[in-house]
Amino acid sequence: MNFEEKQLEEERIFSGVLLDVRKSLVELPNGKQSTREYVVHPGAVAILPVENEYVYLVEQYRFPIGKSLLEIPAGKFDEPGEEPLECGKRELEEEIGKRANTWIYLGYIYTTPGFSNEIIHLYLAKDFESTEMNLDEDEFLEVKKLKIEKFENMIMKNEITDAKTIAAYTRAKLLGGI
Repeated sequence: MNFEEKQLEEERIFSGVLLDVRKSLVELPNGKQSTREYVVHPGAVAILPVENEYVYLVEQYRFPIGKSLLEIPAGKFDEPGEEPLECGKRELEEEIGKRANTWIYLGYIYTTPGFSNEIIHLYLAKDFESTEMNLDEDEFLEVKKLKIEKFENMIMKNEITDAKTIAAYTRAKLLGGI
């Protein structure tokens, strides 16, 4: 069966610094019409930095959920067409003050396809050189270095709940990178 929906009309509801909200009238596979509201996102990269038996995470406050999360370093594309690897290299250095010599592409995920087109490219990074953190002026975070065993236990205990972090770790482990 063809599940594709045909866009008939589109309206921009909001355009901000990060997000662009749209409302579309669509024709459903059965010929009826419906409305779809969704967020257009520039895309992002997330990096799982692993050194020996340790993983580097960042703790930062996430306003929409009203609490701090432990997650892997990540950031959005600065410009349309930016290469995911270049974005990842920039974000890793900015957020944890490290440069990786080994990069393994882990694929990509759609974070919330029910209401956003956000795609996050995932990388495993290894073999580090220390540099300096260079956070954005509105970015506040703390770097945490955890043993992989503790990290896995925190995932299992629902203490690490960030989807990109869990997805990157799962992919890295399944691909034999950890």
